[in-house]
Parts: sequence; structure tokens; C-alpha cells
Amino acid sequence: MNKKMISFVIGKILILEAGLMLLPLIISFLYKEDILHMMSYGIVILLLLAVGLLMSLKIPIDKNIQGREGFVIVALSWIFMSAFGALPFVISKEIPSFVDAFFEVVSGFTTTGSSIITDLTKISHSNLFWRSFTHFVGGMGVLVLALAILPKYSPTSVYVMKAEVPGPTFGKIVSKLSSTARVLYKIYTIMTIVLIILLLFGGLNLFEASLLAFGTAGTGGFGIRNGSILPYHSAYIDVVLSIGMLVFGVNFNVYYFILIGKVKEALNNEELKYYLLIVFISIALIVANISKSYSSILHCIRDVLFSVSSVMTTTGYSTADFGKWPLFSQVILLILMFFGACAGSTAGGLKISRVILMIKIHFAEIRQMISPNRVISISYEDKPVSLKMQKSIAVYFVVYAIVFMAMLLLISFSTDDFLTAFSAVAATFNNIGPGLGKVGPAYSFANLNDFSKVVLSFAMLAGRLEIFPMLILFSPLTWKLK
Repeated sequence: MNKKMISFVIGKILILEAGLMLLPLIISFLYKEDILHMMSYGIVILLLLAVGLLMSLKIPIDKNIQGREGFVIVALSWIFMSAFGALPFVISKEIPSFVDAFFEVVSGFTTTGSSIITDLTKISHSNLFWRSFTHFVGGMGVLVLALAILPKYSPTSVYVMKAEVPGPTFGKIVSKLSSTARVLYKIYTIMTIVLIILLLFGGLNLFEASLLAFGTAGTGGFGIRNGSILPYHSAYIDVVLSIGMLVFGVNFNVYYFILIGKVKEALNNEELKYYLLIVFISIALIVANISKSYSSILHCIRDVLFSVSSVMTTTGYSTADFGKWPLFSQVILLILMFFGACAGSTAGGLKISRVILMIKIHFAEIRQMISPNRVISISYEDKPVSLKMQKSIAVYFVVYAIVFMAMLLLISFSTDDFLTAFSAVAATFNNIGPGLGKVGPAYSFANLNDFSKVVLSFAMLAGRLEIFPMLILFSPLTWKLK
């Protein structure tokens, strides 16, 4: 275990977070907030710089990062960033409890959108900005941003990016890893700016447009008004955000191929086709199920499009309380919570590619049982899927189910409502935001006890980092092996 390199990289990450916190500090000055709010960011920035410099002052002689170090660096970086990121809320006394503040910031960085805040009108502009900005930072990945800005960690830092980028596979889109990170962030940033401009056309001011765009780009979904998106009463904003959520749920490699002129290759992406097909079928089924309760079919389609886009991309914005929809529609949304969007996007969930591959593996196994002497091959994107990849996907599903059940069991200690407990775990583990029952769109996670919030914070981190970095971090074997 290269502990010196782990400490060095985390130190650099904390220095990066100090730089990011300058933005809410500037917002605090612009909106002329009281000295306590300005100090809350100033103190944390100085603390981050002190700890970060102390950890990264000496460059390690051995700069190699292997798989184990990559997982540990990613898991610890997200935990440290969330812990320090929570301090401004505690110091400003807007979220006095550290556990609550930690839950809120973990929800921000992991782009989950679950919240313990019951009245957003009591939150300052600087804290609202930081809360939503964490979505933008966490959407593409904290370490991906670090690799884009500070690329010279290690010649083997690919293990860091592999541990953080969501999906069953990871591939560089250009030869150098740092260049890949920069290309991804350029595409991500330009798309976010376009979304901000479109929202400005909808009558929003720059502050609100930026924060809603951060939540959409990171598929996080923190609202800045009570009631999420519903208070805007704007069909234009609903449609822009619906399309925006779906766009950011697509693998960013597709956009890169479009930029370099490989449009046909991009549009033939198998995962993209299944993603759009599932969205279309889900919208059609839910509209058919709930249309009678709407006086306008267009309004019904708009609400369903928004809800499906929000749930499938694990964003968490809401324009309707789907907790009051018929059970059939709720079950469809619950299934979409688990599916998630595409690998290599900012969305959470299992990822469409992984689900499709798992279905193909199961069908192949059934065909093999029927015809034992037949050679069955599985292909994806017109390429054969290796046995190693098939095993990796099968193992992921098993581990996912075990961890999900373990967290559900832990949450059951503090609630006697199965729907609330199940959807709370589903919503946080899949980085969605609101669940059903008492953690639905019309409620918050504020009424859960501290133990449940800590468990669900772990769920959000595990879900965003796809389980293994968190399990490896807390495994005694990780630290015993030489």
C-alpha cells in the first residue's frame, strides 16, 4: 500500500476543494450576507489549505498507484471532501447538526438530491450555491476534475479514474488520461452553459438558472425553492429540464464521437438505443395509466416526461407528487430507479449497459441449458463479451443485492413503514433523491434519526462509486496485504 501517495493525492484534492469554496465565498460577498456566512467559508478554506498542504507538501518518491490504492484514494477523497464541505453549513448554523450537514453534502457530491432541509427560504444564497455546485463537481467526478486540472499524479493514475467513472467498463477516449479528463469536462461544462442560457430564456435570473443547471447537469436535483420545480409553473422550464436530464443521462463518449464527426457510430450506440426505448415505453405506459386524472393530456404528458426523465437519470427534480399516482405507475418508476441511465454519464443506478448485459447473460445461460453442446457467445456493441466481463457483471449484481439488503435491514430499525424504508435505500443507493412514502417528493429525510442518515450517507457514496471502493476501504484485508 503506497500510503504516502494516497496522502499526497488526497492533500491535493483538499486544496482543490479550497479553491472551489472561493465561489460560494464570492456569492456571500455579492449578496452582502452577514459576517458569519462569510467566515464560515473563509475558515473552512484556510483549514482545507492547511490540511491539504500538510498532506501534500512532500512529493513521494514512489508515485505508482495500483488498483488497491486507486479504490482507497477515491473513497477517502469523497469522504474527506464531504466532511469538510459540510462545515460551512454547521458554522453558519443553518444546519447545526454535523450528521445532517454531512448527509446533505454527501447527497450533493454524489448527485443524489436527497435532503434534510425542510424550508429552503431559510438557507442563504452562498449555502444554496455551494449545495448545488457540489452537484456540478460530483457529476463528472471529483477525481476526474482533479486529473483534468492536476494531471501529473502518477503514470498509473488510470486506476483512480477506473474506480470513479460509473459503468461496467472504462476506456480512454484519447491517448492520455489527463487529456481524456479534460475533454470530458470541456463537453460537460459547455453543455451546462448552454442549459443555463436556455433557462435564462425561461425568465429565470442568472443565480437560479445556474443552480438548476448544476442540478440537471450533475443529475442531482437539489431544488432552490420549496416544492422543487413545481413553483415555477412554466411548461418551458419543465420541457427544458426534462430534455436536459435525458441529455446528461447519455454516455459522454457519444458526444465526443459526434464532435469528431463519428455521428453514425455515436447514434448506433446500443446502450443509447435501449435507453431511449425504455424512456419511451415508460412514458407511454404511465400516461395510459394516469391520463384520466388529468383534464389536459398535454399537461399529463409533460408531468410524466419530467418524472420519468428525473427518476431514470436519478436527478430527483419533481413537478408532480408521483407518490399519489396509481401503484402501476409507481412500480414503473421504482424499476427505473434501479435501472438508472447510461454508463459514462452523470446519472446513478445500475446503468442500462450493465442491465442489458445481465439480461443477455441470463438468456445465454438458458439457451446453454437447453442445448448443452451448443457454443453460446454474447456480444455487445457488435463485440464479443469476455468471460471475465460476464463474471464481473454477475458479481456486481450479487454484491449490489447483498449490500442493498444489509442497508434495508439497518434502516428497518428506525422505521416500521416498509415502503419508506425500501424506497429510502433505493433512492440513496441509486443516487436518485426522493423516494416514496415518507421520503417522497412532498417530504424530506429530516425525520430519520442520525443512525439512518449515516447508513444512507454510506449508501449514497457506495452507489455513486459503484460499491467496491467503499467496501475495499473498510475491508481489514486492504490494509493488511503488502
